[in-house]
Amino acid sequence: MSKHALVIVENGGSNINSVRFALARLGVEATLSDDPDTIARAGRVILPGVGAAGPGMATLREKELVACIRELTQPVLGVCLGMQLLYEHSQEGDTPCLGLLPGEVRHFPEQPGLSVPHMGWNPIRVRDPDNPLLAGLDGRHFYFVHSYAAPVNDACAATSEYGQPFCASARKGNFFATQFHPEKSAAAGARLLENFIRL
Repeated sequence: MSKHALVIVENGGSNINSVRFALARLGVEATLSDDPDTIARAGRVILPGVGAAGPGMATLREKELVACIRELTQPVLGVCLGMQLLYEHSQEGDTPCLGLLPGEVRHFPEQPGLSVPHMGWNPIRVRDPDNPLLAGLDGRHFYFVHSYAAPVNDACAATSEYGQPFCASARKGNFFATQFHPEKSAAAGARLLENFIRL
């Protein structure tokens, strides 16, 4: 891949280096940038993130990246908090988000025997067999760490369960997203990143 072919948005996410190392294992050198022009020119963009919705959106606003991300037409992959920020709204901090995926991200309800955050390996069930990001991954296990979950609606491409079904992966147009961490999900995660690179 050429320089700037894949850009990771530098938004302060603590999983940025893990994502870069996972891509490097696949032979891809990703550019880390918070420059809107560099991001807009990229062939593919990854929006990472670990943390809370409010500070995550505040960082994007401070870096003047909200309009840039909304206007991207190349393949974009939101990971974990990066996925949640693609939705219209997050219950966490009553936060308006990017509005690129429909619905609200909500806190897991309290249920006996289920601790929050949800942490661990769970299988996904692919709902959209034509989604190229998820090719060959139905039933595979991925690593999750999250307290808030996206709804199972028309944008939901794959589900998982933690007391109830939730959206594990979403897609609308050129925007793809995973609630799980592909960079921490061993062979299945590597396969997903390879699928993204091939988009």
